[in-house]
Amino acid sequence: MKRIRVLLADDHMIVREGLRALLEAEGDVEVVGEAQTGRQAVQLTKRLRPAVVVMDIAMPLLNGLEATRQIRKAVPATRVLILSGYSDDEYIRQVILLGAAGYLIKQSSADLLAKAIREVEKGNTFFSPSVAHRAHDLYPPSPNGRAAVKKGKTVLSSREVEVLQLVAEGKANKQVAAELGISIKTVEKHRQHLMSKLDLHDTAGLTRYAIAAGIIESHVQGTIL
Repeated sequence: MKRIRVLLADDHMIVREGLRALLEAEGDVEVVGEAQTGRQAVQLTKRLRPAVVVMDIAMPLLNGLEATRQIRKAVPATRVLILSGYSDDEYIRQVILLGAAGYLIKQSSADLLAKAIREVEKGNTFFSPSVAHRAHDLYPPSPNGRAAVKKGKTVLSSREVEVLQLVAEGKANKQVAAELGISIKTVEKHRQHLMSKLDLHDTAGLTRYAIAAGIIESHVQGTIL
């Protein structure tokens, strides 16, 4: 029997361990890797080439939305299935536009998750029953994934999203530079460009924007707000 190669991306080890046990008990699913950050998810997908990535949205260093966009661009044959605690229309809209093949809420059963993996591996789309009717209205004919983050008429590039998340998580310019492999001067330019583009004037403003756009969760930088 051909087994479906799956990569799990979630920042909670206990969640990944539970998902691995449940999926491998299915018999036709093979978990080939685990990622605890969005950046690891992108790197492992490039290396392992899984058929399906089961992706959480809220992850450190690189959130699941941006990780999905990068995976769809770098490894288009891999299908991304979002598994998240969020069910807001805005999250559903974003993951669809970014090229995700499906969206399940974390309250879903193991059987439903296994079914979703099988369906998206075949090239179909799959959504939790509670969001399926909304997804149908939101689903475009051919997602292009061009917009990394969109709020109003403001569209951020992939690199800008990466810098914004790290800054909003409280990383200093030196830490951001080290994480992304760029110079501190380049980080400073990105920060200035972000503030100009978003009409914001300080790190607290960038953090509030990142939370509103779904890039980070509110508890990450609760002291600033």
